[in-house]
Amino acid sequence: MAEIDPIRNISPGKLVWKRFRSSRSVRWSLRLLYFFLFVALFGDFISNDKPLYCKIEGASYFPVLRSYAVSAGLAKWPAVFQRVDDWQELDYDRVVFAPIPYSATSIDISNSFVSPFEEQRVSDSRFHHLLGTDELGRDVAAGLVAGTRVAILVGLLSMGIAIIIGILLGGLAGFFGDRGLRVPWIRLLVLGFSVFLGGFWAFSSRSGQLLAAGEEGWFLSALLGSLIVWILTIGVGYLLSRGLEFIPAFRRSLPLPVDLMVVRLIEVIQSVPGLLLILSVAAVLRKPNIFYIMILIGLIRWTTIARFVRAELLRIREMEFIDAARVMGFRRRRILFRHALPNALGPVLITIAFGVASAILLEASLSFLGIGLSAQDVTWGSMLNMARRNFTAWWLALLPGIAIFLMVTIFNLLGQGLTDALDSR
Repeated sequence: MAEIDPIRNISPGKLVWKRFRSSRSVRWSLRLLYFFLFVALFGDFISNDKPLYCKIEGASYFPVLRSYAVSAGLAKWPAVFQRVDDWQELDYDRVVFAPIPYSATSIDISNSFVSPFEEQRVSDSRFHHLLGTDELGRDVAAGLVAGTRVAILVGLLSMGIAIIIGILLGGLAGFFGDRGLRVPWIRLLVLGFSVFLGGFWAFSSRSGQLLAAGEEGWFLSALLGSLIVWILTIGVGYLLSRGLEFIPAFRRSLPLPVDLMVVRLIEVIQSVPGLLLILSVAAVLRKPNIFYIMILIGLIRWTTIARFVRAELLRIREMEFIDAARVMGFRRRRILFRHALPNALGPVLITIAFGVASAILLEASLSFLGIGLSAQDVTWGSMLNMARRNFTAWWLALLPGIAIFLMVTIFNLLGQGLTDALDSR
């Protein structure tokens, strides 16, 4: 009886994962990434000026957990905590602080600008600043924890936006080309008018409200409202066009040059320097917020993903299994999203890994320049900026610099590992 080759019984995805995990650099990169993710997710329990648990006058409290409910408007602080300026000075019966008993914005005036090895004036050894403080007295270790959360959010949110836009537009361009998608002319006319009218209602007529929202700090909510108005207007136009298509005179279809439109859009966006675009938008926002920078990075980084998806689908759409799906009568939407796109995402994963590293590095550069940050935001780049103004503060340059280096290197190594794992040679 012939022996069964175990490699043939492994699915392609598991085989790629096995090759990916076989590299020592990839394994160490994943371990460091898991550590950074843990710090980002549980940062409030690692670094916080509020106690994890405390007992006052016989009553037990969990202030860190309570703060989530208070922030969400689901609860209020008990009377004993309503006028607390310094959580360390309360008279506790029992208390358990986080490993780092400071938040990123906590200011210790009596220990401003001290290195990790200098003598510090603290009431208890557990309040020692393990990695020193900056010139305002903020704990460097707490700042590193907060910077980890910002870096992870920037990488995931910005690339999440880029992935959605890039895969959708690149998939449409590569699968349909310039003549593969035919649309009734009335739908093109009505939808084009709806896009223009919705854009005018959502953005032009509400420009004053958007500017006021940028000054008052709720620009993201105002922008979301404008996007909803725009999408609803387009939706109404689509329903109207579908109703008009029942009239025989409006059923004639025209080829929609999707590939040409997407390629030209990519060329236009790539012709504008991304840093210049971010600087221009940041200059308009009088009250900056790090989330705006995340969204902007995503809106300018989708072009590379779209190009890779388009190139892969230009090859895949001519393969036999796509022809077989067409012969079996599957709808084009099903062929695109269930058969073509899943087979085109291999190179995209590599692009995403390198893109996350690039987004983190771009955010650190902007934070270093003080762009897109509010006064209370603490990131690795802002800590480096403080070190630039104080050359003797070696700990403010070394520690955030190592964190940025590790995070960028992790995703670059993961991208290289994916490249090797997907290489079938």
